[in-house]
Amino acid sequence: MTTFDTIANAYITAWNARDADRAQAVAAAFAPDATYTDPLADVTGRAAIAELIGGAQQQFAGWTFRLLGPVDGHHGQARFTWALGPDAAGEAPVVGFDVVTLDDDGLITSVLGFLDRVPAAA
Repeated sequence: MTTFDTIANAYITAWNARDADRAQAVAAAFAPDATYTDPLADVTGRAAIAELIGGAQQQFAGWTFRLLGPVDGHHGQARFTWALGPDAAGEAPVVGFDVVTLDDDGLITSVLGFLDRVPAAA
């Protein structure tokens, strides 16, 4: 089985993958029928997840995702904190916490996402 750190990094790579590379990065991290749910989205399947990622990249153009702190996992599930912001940012404007479940191949079958810090609407 894939290590929890490896799958969290594959997840972040998918969220940072641009256009032509996005479908491949999503396939490397997510099972075909994976679900993704957070306060702003509820989608199923790799294509819908890739589309969601593309929308986030348009909304936060030039920003990148990165892991914050350690990845914690057991029994086919993991949790980790991530940040989204400009590469040069000290403190990221967006911070979230995700819980993922994995299949026997180490691919993500579900994501339950939480937003801990988001920028105020202008």
